[in-house]
Amino acid sequence: MAQEGAEVDVISLEQNPGDLRRETCNGINVFRVPLRHWRGGKLSYMFQYGSFILACFFTITFRHLRRRYDLVHVHNMPDVLVFSAIVPRLLGAKVILDLHDPMPELMMSIYGLREDSVGVRLMKVLERWSIRCAHLVLTPNIAFQKLFIARGCPPQKLRVIMNSPDEGIFPCRDLATVGTQNGHPGRPLTVMYHGAIVERHGLDIAVAAFKSVIADIPNAELHIFGRRTPFLDQVLEQVKKLGLDHAVKYHGPKSLEQIVKAIDACDLGVIPNRGSVFTEINMPTRIFEYLARGKAVIAPRTSGIQDYFSGEEIAFFQPGDEPDLAEKIKTLLKDAARTRELVCRGQAVYRAHRWSEERKSFLQGTSALLARNGA
Repeated sequence: MAQEGAEVDVISLEQNPGDLRRETCNGINVFRVPLRHWRGGKLSYMFQYGSFILACFFTITFRHLRRRYDLVHVHNMPDVLVFSAIVPRLLGAKVILDLHDPMPELMMSIYGLREDSVGVRLMKVLERWSIRCAHLVLTPNIAFQKLFIARGCPPQKLRVIMNSPDEGIFPCRDLATVGTQNGHPGRPLTVMYHGAIVERHGLDIAVAAFKSVIADIPNAELHIFGRRTPFLDQVLEQVKKLGLDHAVKYHGPKSLEQIVKAIDACDLGVIPNRGSVFTEINMPTRIFEYLARGKAVIAPRTSGIQDYFSGEEIAFFQPGDEPDLAEKIKTLLKDAARTRELVCRGQAVYRAHRWSEERKSFLQGTSALLARNGA
């Protein structure tokens, strides 16, 4: 939006203790709410969400009365954050609700809730109310689109905008420039994991599979990037028990620019998500990040990913199946020709959904929305 000439305010959580409450970044005005996200139980989630909604409501209302927003773009979670924009909406502003994740399915995966539980039923009701409050609803993949329509979202209100990586940070790499270490005996063959380190993302499955990998490929290494979590501590303890300290290396959180360099240095990307009602319909952005940089990907065989990829563009393993994951890792680390074929076909899928294309769809949707107000 800023690149198109809009004046943009971002209201977000504070992430680090030293963050400024207000600053301008690349022409965008950033307002940080003095609250910080932390992982915890259901009550802590409710408290965090409630506090942030109230803080956003007062901030947006105050800012709108001073300068009149034309558009408020709300990112879940929670879905009901959309109601923090109720005053601008009543005074004529258009509201976009960006449903990055379906909350009922995600909370079922995190907390093991049943679909017929009171909490899940309530979240579905709040989801419907939130969608009604928005003028336009965005979601990042086909599986989510089908889900929201099945729960009552009008199809004409819903638009798929994929979470494709920023091409300024993840430029698509020509395969001719991408080297491989497979042909150099003795050099480490590196498998990379990056992203949130939580149970549903199955890093422990990748570690368990790696025990078999190094038995066959002694110079294989698993490199992990992401913010430290209690689940990571469990995984690192698992690494010690399996005697994999020499093969599994944790590098901590990195900037996107540093992640690009790490992807360029690896041989293979792995997305070891365990099976759940949420991961079954999710389409991880990390797949595109690896393919953009010319690296093959192993991912779980789920409907959300298969809406875009077949076994000819990325390598699939059965979710939760450690031996299957190990075999796929070994096959791709050993077979450079097969790996290159996958990347070549996978990049064709990525190019069809790269951000320069998704951006056009986003701008078409927002332009049509704003045109109703003459903005």
